[in-house]
Amino acid sequence: MSVAVRTVLGDVDPRLLGVCDAHDHLFLRSPQLPGQELGDASAAQAELNVFRSVGGGSVVQWTPYGMGRRVADLPLLSRSTGVHVVCATGLHQAAHYSPELLESLRGGLAEVFVTELTKGVGPSGVRAGIIKVAGGFHGLDAHARWTMTAAAEAHHTTGAPIAVHLELGTGALDVLDLLCGELGVEPHRVILGHLNRSPDLVVHRQAADAGAYLAFDGPSRAHHATDWRMPEAVRALAEAGFGDRLLLGGDTVVAGARSVDGGPGMPYLLRRVRPRLAVELGEELVGRVFTENPAKAFSVEWR
Repeated sequence: MSVAVRTVLGDVDPRLLGVCDAHDHLFLRSPQLPGQELGDASAAQAELNVFRSVGGGSVVQWTPYGMGRRVADLPLLSRSTGVHVVCATGLHQAAHYSPELLESLRGGLAEVFVTELTKGVGPSGVRAGIIKVAGGFHGLDAHARWTMTAAAEAHHTTGAPIAVHLELGTGALDVLDLLCGELGVEPHRVILGHLNRSPDLVVHRQAADAGAYLAFDGPSRAHHATDWRMPEAVRALAEAGFGDRLLLGGDTVVAGARSVDGGPGMPYLLRRVRPRLAVELGEELVGRVFTENPAKAFSVEWR
């Protein structure tokens, strides 16, 4: 077994990721976001080209099963732009799916995840490189426990990291109690997303001390309310010795948030967020957060 990041073009040496947007979306569709779908391949290519032009090397797309991933389009986008792309399997909150679709997955969810990680997503042959699941607001409902249990089973089978949507940034410790305490996932295989939305420095430190990766993955226009607290939270973690636990991403979830459509988009992460964080952390540590940390977080001894 060799350590590799599983991209849409195949397994690559983690050192080749370059500067990584550790949580973003090229394509996304949900009944919770009617009329705001990320579904335009030309816009996705333009966004990746701009991201590449400001120094971006890789993007991890957290769009899971059944939410318009358009996996078959991702290899062409990666080749044409020169940006490595990692896609996700997994399942989001129940509100993003029809009851009929969820019922069709009962009894076989872990198998779906394993198949997409090892054989490919549908007929595309493109393999996922992470498992995306989601918690609820300050807790875990039955759906979250079901999906996380399946994710843990798929992780134990494949080694894939588990990326977790934290609703409004909450519930991090509940997630770790379930995934790591009950289900046996090693904490360094868990990536907690959206922590910037709940800037509780004590919880952040507890999650980092447990060994999880912490993703500060904004801004987008819909999620900017606590962005001004993010540098403070990141600095506090770095000063506590957890600089190696930090990840950064853009999390562009609606069309209007793309830079090519007038929003901040992926390039904002490098044009504005990176120099702002360099003031707090210094350029050397920020460089490691964008390169070394994602290379470790998303690399796997694939089974």
